[in-house]
Amino acid sequence: MIATVLVDDEPLARAGLRELLSGVADVQIVGEAGDGDAAVELIAGLRPDLVFLDIQMPGRSGLDVVRSVSARHLPAIVFVTAHDRFALEAFEVDALDYLLKPPSAERLEAALDRVRRELAAGRPQADTIAGLLDRTEPGPRAAGRLVIRDRGRYLLLPDEEIDWIGASGNYVELHAGGTMYLHRETLAALEARLDPGRFRRIHRSTLVNLDRIRSITPDPAGDFHVTLVDGAVLRMSRRFRERVLG
Repeated sequence: MIATVLVDDEPLARAGLRELLSGVADVQIVGEAGDGDAAVELIAGLRPDLVFLDIQMPGRSGLDVVRSVSARHLPAIVFVTAHDRFALEAFEVDALDYLLKPPSAERLEAALDRVRRELAAGRPQADTIAGLLDRTEPGPRAAGRLVIRDRGRYLLLPDEEIDWIGASGNYVELHAGGTMYLHRETLAALEARLDPGRFRRIHRSTLVNLDRIRSITPDPAGDFHVTLVDGAVLRMSRRFRERVLG
């Protein structure tokens, strides 16, 4: 039996989907949510096999819900949308399932067939969901945390645990507690989302957590060596001096 949760801010939409699913022998609806916050709690508590998830909801969107729950339990996801053409194109590229409102019985069964195959193989869309999260514009993140994909799982990395961040093309290297995590986002985009009271740029390719700085020493060339509490030494360009030293 496929334990299923319905998430949609429109009660009529949930009712229509509920009616269609009532005739499916191997699907059991175990819960429903009308907004993103309730959906996160429900998914975390019930750990369902499958979620029919509305993309556009007031407050926390469907993609925000996926970002929030993926570190704890990532079920198979069938996205539901009324008219978001661009989202549909992205889902098709990543081979994700979706339903266009109002869904037909035939389209629903096609989506369920895909879900059954995913669940039988023990991989409920983990790679395709990860691809979507990597490719979409970062949304509101959990306060004080970054969602990082690491070897097939998701980590919620608190800002205060990050020592420094280095640019690597379209990726950044997040250094935290002696471990480096590669995260798909440019340094400029990530800098715009981080607390400027905690993170400052010391070089065109480096951000540092100010709380992790032990000392700053000038060098003969006019730049500076920034020593962190873990012993790491970073270079600070003279043009960024005022951002740290005032």
